[in-house]
Amino acid sequence: MSRGAWMAFALSGVLLATAPLWRAPREPERVAGVFPGWPSTFEGRALRELPLTEREERFGAGFPGRIGRFTDGQRELIVRWVAVPTRQLHSTEDCFKGLGYAITPATIWRQEDGQPWQRFIATRGETRLVVREAITADAGGRWTDVSAWYWSALFDSSKGPWWAITVAEHALPES
Repeated sequence: MSRGAWMAFALSGVLLATAPLWRAPREPERVAGVFPGWPSTFEGRALRELPLTEREERFGAGFPGRIGRFTDGQRELIVRWVAVPTRQLHSTEDCFKGLGYAITPATIWRQEDGQPWQRFIATRGETRLVVREAITADAGGRWTDVSAWYWSALFDSSKGPWWAITVAEHALPES
């Protein structure tokens, strides 16, 4: 094969491989409907709303949705209702790193009912937390990775609104 033919073949391969990406992402539309309100329970436990921290308030000012902080008496939950696909939905792991926590590599963990969560251990000083996160769509779908959710939502594979739920609880002491 001549050099010119080889270059044409290689270029056509690159073009074909990237064809699915040519479709320009649509401008995100606001989700029809209104915010349904915060859940009153989670995994069978009553939730009590907590005030957002100053950092959460600042972040929430430009967030395309709502952010709530809750406790069930044993765990703390951050619940984010997301109205449009957005890069402002960061992974909880990145947030904990930004707060100075050392992070164990995230793994997939499944509840007794089989629902997957991304889970990691966050440690700072004497504090050791087990943290898990998942994103769900009202129309169906579940993601344990923020980036996978974003691309699915951006290219219409998932319809919102979406709920990003983070659960943090104190880890049992290491033995």
